[in-house]
Amino acid sequence: MIILALDTAGVDCAAGLYDSGRDTMLGEASDMIGKGHAEHLMGIIDRALNQAGAALSAVDRIAVTIGPGSFTGIRVGVAAARGFALSLGVSAVGVTTLAVMAEAQRLKTPMHPVLAAMDAKRNEIYLQAFDADGEPLDEARAVTVEEAQAFAATFEGEIIGSATPLLKPDTTGDHANHFPISIVARLGAASDPSAGKPKPLYLRGPDAKPQAGFAIARV
Repeated sequence: MIILALDTAGVDCAAGLYDSGRDTMLGEASDMIGKGHAEHLMGIIDRALNQAGAALSAVDRIAVTIGPGSFTGIRVGVAAARGFALSLGVSAVGVTTLAVMAEAQRLKTPMHPVLAAMDAKRNEIYLQAFDADGEPLDEARAVTVEEAQAFAATFEGEIIGSATPLLKPDTTGDHANHFPISIVARLGAASDPSAGKPKPLYLRGPDAKPQAGFAIARV
């Protein structure tokens, strides 16, 4: 099965083509752009396909990161995945960014549970724990920094993600959130398409809200 994996949930805009039968990445492309995923995604996909020497018609499934992450970026990726799936007549599946982070860490430190923690700002952290086999131990959720710190204090395993310095003050190194496209592809290959079409995973409401009192009354 050939998987087209997409990631627009963070600062990266990435696409990759994965052959699940051979467990091989055929081609991948990624740019750290911060914003502007809608303008860059199709070019990134073209680069990945060109590197793989494959046509879009070869794709059997689409996998896409669904969040948590950038509100706008997630919508771009999910819309593209569902559009490609519809036009190609294939299934599309969603993969959470927390699961991708946890799986990337699990490959580095096998046999260790992983706590994926993303700094959501505004005194909140996106949090989810996974066992040593990569299975979730709880639901992805947004909690206060204090609640996350209390949970992390009793967690026996690896802690990863941009919120790590908030949970382990003595930690060093780079803890930026990145979602390797090869991991997105592999998790997408293992996902069940019967779970339904991918949709954004938003753990809290958008920052932008309509102003009250300025609507024009219907007449």
